[in-house]
Amino acid sequence: MTWETYAALIALGAFHGLNPAMGWLFAVARGMQERSRRVMLLSLPPIAAGHLASVAIVAAIISATRSVVAANVVGIAGGALLVGFGLWRLLSERHFRWAGMRLSSAQLAGWSFLMSSAHGAGLMLLPVLTTTPVPGASHAGHAMPGAGAGGSPLAALTGLAAAGVHTVAMFTVMAGCALLVYEFLGVNILRRAWFNVDRLWAGVLVAAGALTIAITA
Repeated sequence: MTWETYAALIALGAFHGLNPAMGWLFAVARGMQERSRRVMLLSLPPIAAGHLASVAIVAAIISATRSVVAANVVGIAGGALLVGFGLWRLLSERHFRWAGMRLSSAQLAGWSFLMSSAHGAGLMLLPVLTTTPVPGASHAGHAMPGAGAGGSPLAALTGLAAAGVHTVAMFTVMAGCALLVYEFLGVNILRRAWFNVDRLWAGVLVAAGALTIAITA
């Protein structure tokens, strides 16, 4: 990867880190509920891990196959999963304590994976990934994006490396945002505005999944 590629990946990572929907707002809310900076900080690594998984899947597929169609399949599958989970939550008679924010690290990572997929985090890397030279590939392996030309295992590793660089930048910016909001803004705002959002979260999941399918289909 070139310096220009690194710069683009870092810039996109910073952009995702600034987006509250990608996780820092969720981490701050958990910290406020537990009245603990430690809880807020410990929420960030699982969120970053879920984001990395979402981006890495798309990045590896795109880098290995050089096919935008393959990435679209991932996007549609992820969107369908979101819609199904959201509908299950809306129709379930059991009270789901998601709004209480008492989630395990694995559940946090899963939530982050779904939200990152819903926001097309991996798909946003397409312009970078499809213009990155594939290690060990011939000219035939550099077919136009979407042509479905096969890549090499090294190409998939390049995609995973790109996802790693992107996520490190995302995590750094996300942590900075979470700390700033928690220390200077979040306490009073979240204490006054806290409410149960079980149904709201379920509705957001359904809408996000439907939007993802509409965009990628």
